[in-house]
Amino acid sequence: MKKIILTGGGTAGHVTPNIALVPALKEAGFDISYIGSKNGIECELIRNVGIHYYAISSGKLRRYFDLKNFSDPFRVLKGYNEAKRILRFEKPDVLFSKGGFVSVPVVLAAKALHIPAVIHESDMTPGLANRIAAKGASYFCCNFPETLKLLPEGKAVLSGTPIREELFHGSLESGRSFTGLTDDKPVLIIIGGSQGSKAINDAIRQSIICNSDNSSESDNSAASYDNSGLLADFNIIHLCGKGNIDERLTNTNGYLQYEYIGEELPDLFAMADIVISRAGANAICELLALKKPNILIPLPLSQSRGDQILNAKSFEKQGFSYLLEENNETVSTEQLEKAVHNVYANRDSYIKAMNESSSSDSIKIIVDLLNKLANK
Repeated sequence: MKKIILTGGGTAGHVTPNIALVPALKEAGFDISYIGSKNGIECELIRNVGIHYYAISSGKLRRYFDLKNFSDPFRVLKGYNEAKRILRFEKPDVLFSKGGFVSVPVVLAAKALHIPAVIHESDMTPGLANRIAAKGASYFCCNFPETLKLLPEGKAVLSGTPIREELFHGSLESGRSFTGLTDDKPVLIIIGGSQGSKAINDAIRQSIICNSDNSSESDNSAASYDNSGLLADFNIIHLCGKGNIDERLTNTNGYLQYEYIGEELPDLFAMADIVISRAGANAICELLALKKPNILIPLPLSQSRGDQILNAKSFEKQGFSYLLEENNETVSTEQLEKAVHNVYANRDSYIKAMNESSSSDSIKIIVDLLNKLANK
């Protein structure tokens, strides 16, 4: 049986495309293992899929000063040696990397052992980890046509991003049963990423609390927020990130908050009329594939290298998304409310643009490349 090692981690966006590949890889006859960090989100996500998981040391490669810059190179070196031992033991035919800093020592170890590798970049511009790992890659897959000119000649492949098949099979009835939302109000879902977004969380909650008749009273019972702000017109499902539950809004009618959603996510997407999201490439490609009208609030330059801004502007230009920018680490509640009502009123035009978009079978393209390398 052919063997493959998958790697990637740090955020869910560096893991879910790997998970999307698993059924097709198994069908193609691959035995699959995974190398990730010891404490990253990939550890839990991959073990839930039932794939053998190896944990290695990892460190972040930063562009700014931090005391950890002195210690993290040693963690990366330790991770490189650990990855080498794992690869020698597993003897994979090929490696696939979705990026993130944990992937760098794995790809470089594979290169040292002459194991062919395919790496994938979802954002418009390659991240630092993938730029370093590119030296050890046979192919460099990407998501945007604009990215091709930035990649090593002879390695670049426009593949698109693998989308989890289960997202297309959500059940509206199962979603209603899970959430208890059974009225006819349209459903607004907020996704701030696996870490959550304070700016987006605050804007949504201010819409509810500040528009309440009881907003100035000392009694902030949850019931006092029913039908205020965006809740007057929408049911809200808020994926707010770990540790970000707001107890003031617990039991508010029409407002549900979750730190993280797993297997129920397809059912929640089936319910969604509008989605508010950060603009990570994997997330927006899922919204495009599901044809969900959306408002994108990209990470600002103060918190990122600007890739989400480029992603969001590309989707706005193509008519897939409404772009709302964060300023000074805040999102205007007034502008957000206007955006939600605007997108809902014009939802058919967004859906039409998404239906007319050209999309490739990214899973087939990537698995074909992996098969080609494994069979050499």
